[in-house]
Amino acid sequence: MKKDRVAKGQLKRMIQAIGMIYVFLMLPVCLPFTFQEEDREEVMDSGKTVSTDSEDIKSEKNMQKENNDTKPKIALTFDDGPSALYTPVLLEGLKERGVKASFFLIGANIDKENNKEIVKQMYEDGHLIGNHTYHHVDLAGLSREQALTELEETSQCIEEITGEAVEYVRPPFGSWRDDFDEEYEAIPVMWSVDPLDWTTEDVEGIVNKVVTETEENDMILLHDCYKSSVEAALQIVDILKDKGFEFVTADELLLD
Repeated sequence: MKKDRVAKGQLKRMIQAIGMIYVFLMLPVCLPFTFQEEDREEVMDSGKTVSTDSEDIKSEKNMQKENNDTKPKIALTFDDGPSALYTPVLLEGLKERGVKASFFLIGANIDKENNKEIVKQMYEDGHLIGNHTYHHVDLAGLSREQALTELEETSQCIEEITGEAVEYVRPPFGSWRDDFDEEYEAIPVMWSVDPLDWTTEDVEGIVNKVVTETEENDMILLHDCYKSSVEAALQIVDILKDKGFEFVTADELLLD
C-alpha cells in the first residue's frame, strides 16, 4: 500500500512537471497573437481617428470653398435722368429689392423743379451718381472749352446736392475725348448690354434681350425717363437675381 502511495505521488509530480514544461513551451507561441490582437485594436482605433480627422478637414475645405465662391457681378446703369415721373418709382422698386444701381444724370434735368430731391434720395439710398453732361451732347463734336463746360456744370449740380466730387462720367453716345483725362478728373463708364430701350415701349422685348445676353461683369444700359424702361428694369432685376447674379454699382466692376 505504501509503495502504491509513493508511486501515485511520483506520478502526480511528473504530470505537474510535464504541465509546467508545456506552459513554458507554448508561451512564446501564444504571446505574439495576444500582442497582434492589441496592435490590431490600436490600429483600428487610430484608423477611426484618422478617418474622423480626414472628414473634418474635408468639411472645412468645403466651407472655405463655399465662402470663396462669389456670385457673378453685374451693374445696372441708367442714363438721362432724373425724371420726376419715373425715377422715384424706380428708386422705390430698387430699394424693395435691396439693389444698388448707377445713375448718370443730365444737368438740365437736375435743375428742373423738385428733381434735386430725387437726386438726394439716390444718394441716400447708396446708388452711384455720375455725369451725363448738362444738355446730353456729343462731346467729340464740341470745342474743348464747350465740352468741359458741359461736364463741369453737371458735376457742380450733383456736388451741391451730395457734397461729394463726381468721379464717373458716361459720355452721351459713348463719345469720349482722351484729352479730357488731364483736365476733367472722372472715369468714363461705357456699357456692354444695350437693349435700345429708348426706341421701344415693348417691356417684354427689353427684358428678354437683357436677361438672355447678360453675363458676369456686364454693364446694362437702360433709361429711367421712360415708363416701359422702369418696368422692364425691375423685372430684369427679379429674373437675374433668381439666376444667381449680384447687382453692384459700376465702380465696383471697374475697380475689381
